[in-house]
Amino acid sequence: MIAIVKSTALHGLDGQIVEVEVDVSNGLPCFDIVGLPDASVRESKDRVRAAIKNSGLEFPVKRITVNLAPADLKKEGPIYDLPIAVGILAATEQLTPEQYERFAYLGELSLNGSLRSIAGTLPNVLVAVGASMDEIIVPTENAAEAALVEGAAVFPAGSLAELTGFLRGENDIAPYALDLAGYISSAAADWPDFTDVKGQHIARRSLEVAAAGSHNLLMFGSPGSGKTMLARRLPGILPDMTFCESIETTKIYSLAGLLTPDTPLVTRRPFRAPHHTASTIGIVGGGRIPRPGEISLAHHGVLFLDEMPEFQKNALEALRQPLEDGIITISRAAASLTYPANLMLVGALNPCPCGYLGDSLRECTCTPYQVQRYISRLSGPLLDRIDICIEVPRLPYEEINSSEKPESSASIKKRVETARKRQRERFMAETQKSAHAKTTSCNAQMKPKEVRRHCKMTKDARDLFHSAFKKLALSARSHDKILKVSRTIADLDGAELINETHLAEAIQYRS
Repeated sequence: MIAIVKSTALHGLDGQIVEVEVDVSNGLPCFDIVGLPDASVRESKDRVRAAIKNSGLEFPVKRITVNLAPADLKKEGPIYDLPIAVGILAATEQLTPEQYERFAYLGELSLNGSLRSIAGTLPNVLVAVGASMDEIIVPTENAAEAALVEGAAVFPAGSLAELTGFLRGENDIAPYALDLAGYISSAAADWPDFTDVKGQHIARRSLEVAAAGSHNLLMFGSPGSGKTMLARRLPGILPDMTFCESIETTKIYSLAGLLTPDTPLVTRRPFRAPHHTASTIGIVGGGRIPRPGEISLAHHGVLFLDEMPEFQKNALEALRQPLEDGIITISRAAASLTYPANLMLVGALNPCPCGYLGDSLRECTCTPYQVQRYISRLSGPLLDRIDICIEVPRLPYEEINSSEKPESSASIKKRVETARKRQRERFMAETQKSAHAKTTSCNAQMKPKEVRRHCKMTKDARDLFHSAFKKLALSARSHDKILKVSRTIADLDGAELINETHLAEAIQYRS
């Protein structure tokens, strides 16, 4: 007898419905799985056999053939354990079509028949709901994550025996209800506060400008000057994530297997700080079947690269596409996938290998060649994509022990949110005029047409920019970057036109 059970398969963050076709027929006992399964899917036959037997159900001593259709789509992961088990029970008439056909099934089986959590629940459930499969069976640990999808009726099952009893009508499993509003209100972000940062007024101002326009930032200075301390406080002044941003980021974390039952939704902006020994695949993403890396995990958040020149050259150069386009495309022999990567890059580096070039107290021991070789690890095209570059100097004793209380993150965040609101209203009005316009949410995302339209300058500012462009030998990309930062500074100031003060500050950050 043949039974067909519905499940899903992902291709990056997108996917489609998979029909798990199970045929049980007379013949020598064997268990074959076809349809481009990977090693973890092929191994499911041993898990399924033990789970069915240990759940008090009958496993057929016959010829079993499982086809995962469509057969030309690669299937990976243990999520097919549950649909295969249900298909075998249906093909041996232990379940009737009326009992199992209306559900989609996701889940990994342990040998004792219990259901284990799986990675990628949220994007898989989105695929199922998009294909009008609104009723979905998932492991209990993944229920909260699956319930984030609007219109999905999520039934959490703890074991194969419990699920079989539910399908037969012997016991009840209630659809999972997630108190989303209560969860979001209780999941307030607790970031380090800027009140801990003494002095560094220029650096604090530059981080405020970067946060207000989502600009990329590079800090250089001697060891211990506070670069890492400043970077870790940046997420605390960024605007709170919208629900759409949370869902987008949660899909990536779900696919990477980084969600827990206690945190089904990413509600605080990601702050990813990989070590400089991280591999290129770890930063960019990839593998035989491409998975998201640190670049994608920082989506709608901050990617902080401390000791930036120490990272692998290939990893740094791979940042160029996501910084420009907001996406990262990973091409492998098995697949070519695109993941979102709308992030803020924050880099920190010493001015030289020993770290004390230009320091006010300690003498640099590096040769000019060593300094040049160290700095040249950051290529010109990469530096051209960074909007703000500042020096973080050593703090004098008087500033470290000053009794003055620095401004808190909360007050800085209010100004940032006000500037972001101005930007959203400006770009929203433009989007409404054109139905095909791509939504822009902050100044750093402006395209050349938008730069020309929204970055209007006073006459004095235009004269200053003309002079600076020649003296600094700026590129066309640098020209637009300066205008974008100037627009952000003007938004913080509440000004419609960019004046020479706004422009001068932006040029200072660039040079």
